Amino acid sequence: MLQLLLTIVLVASSALTTLLLCLPTQYRRGSPRKATDKPADASKPEPEISVQVLVLGDIGRSPRMQYHAISIAKHGGRVDVIGYQESALHPGLVDNPLITIVPLAPPPSILSSLQKSGVPFIIIGPLKVLWQIWTLFHVLGYKAKPSRWLLVQNPPSIPTLAISLVICFLRNTHLIIDWHNYGWTILSGTRGPSHPLVKISKRYEEILGRYASTANFTVTDAMARQLRNTPYSIRSQIFTLHDRPAEVFQPITDTKERQTFLSNLPDTALEAQNIIAGKTKLLVSSTSWTPDEDFSLLLSALEAYSARRSQTGSLTPILAIITGKGPQKELYLRRIEKLKADGKLEGVTILSAWLTTGDYAKLLACADLGVCLHMSSSGVDLPMKVVDMFGAGLPVVGYSGYESWSELVREGENGRGFETSERLGELLVELLGKGGEKDLATLREGARWEGGRRWDDEWDKTAAKVLGLINSGDGKPGCC
Repeated sequence: MLQLLLTIVLVASSALTTLLLCLPTQYRRGSPRKATDKPADASKPEPEISVQVLVLGDIGRSPRMQYHAISIAKHGGRVDVIGYQESALHPGLVDNPLITIVPLAPPPSILSSLQKSGVPFIIIGPLKVLWQIWTLFHVLGYKAKPSRWLLVQNPPSIPTLAISLVICFLRNTHLIIDWHNYGWTILSGTRGPSHPLVKISKRYEEILGRYASTANFTVTDAMARQLRNTPYSIRSQIFTLHDRPAEVFQPITDTKERQTFLSNLPDTALEAQNIIAGKTKLLVSSTSWTPDEDFSLLLSALEAYSARRSQTGSLTPILAIITGKGPQKELYLRRIEKLKADGKLEGVTILSAWLTTGDYAKLLACADLGVCLHMSSSGVDLPMKVVDMFGAGLPVVGYSGYESWSELVREGENGRGFETSERLGELLVELLGKGGEKDLATLREGARWEGGRRWDDEWDKTAAKVLGLINSGDGKPGCC
């Protein structure tokens, strides 16, 4: 009997020891580098502040999280940027000794094959989530170094928030949720508000949002108010961190510089001279080609503009360049071709483009008007594309049917709002037609003023203090 007990104790202690040895290493403030680490300069100590920045999506298409990483590194913090590496990164992330890109492995191709073969979402969805759980836990717990902070983009919330909570517990890390929107409201847009998955997602996000985080960032004041109240009732600190343009987005006032860029860009080369002379108006819209950005609004408005131009003969031709990638792109490109073939886009040219960050910034600075089609699923987020347009000094017309729109766009000062394709068509005629130059100039001046408020200024007075990179007003670093 004694021998059996000793055997059980030995097996249990061995299993416990093995488990403890397999657990992720914990963050220790001021701890030295491991012998296996290979710093660029071994004589320099490890930066005191270290942050993991997590995007369960394409890093290159997550500008706000990239800006977070760049700002942390500017203040001497070490950053691991974790996410899918599918498109070009911001230049500030490349070859920065304080920033490490830790890629997530994409789901196995067999899942895509099963989805294309018609296997229902109820099967594909859970399999994809299981894969994400494994890859997130492995990368956050073992592949990336232990850090003081884990900054997580939300949405997606499933499984990000749950895995982040577990990792923060195991690695002695503080969790910050950067609320861009709500995952359940986005899911509701495709599944319907009464779908069981939407209800589960909502409850999941409410509970983990309430209890998981050390601190929270939100993109609007309206979102911060919602999170403090029922049903979220978050009691940890919430800081509004408005999106602001990065330094790459700047107005271009020199005519020669504008003409040189437009002449060298294939999409605008043929119309460069006419754009500079005002004989063709350049309109730019950036879209993710998803249901929450109804591109048909712009397409119908341009169709109406063309019809009005044919009737009056007085409206200026439009070159509309649509940038971005997404699932509905091919659908709308086919619709555009059909309209062209039917003669319903006379005087209107629509081109799609995928540009580098630098070229996109210059295109905005050279355009006459920006169009934003973002429809907030929650009513309290804001599109970063409008922020970028203001940074380039570009006036905006955008969908305005949600609560937080007025936090960024002031009607008649830096932009105009619409909720229907008819109203958008009227605005295009009003601003791009003859006699609209004065109103457009007023909006452009307002856009330049708003764009003068930059990301670094906003980030330093909020996020830098929370992370302990800058002392707060009471002389103490951080919020916790």
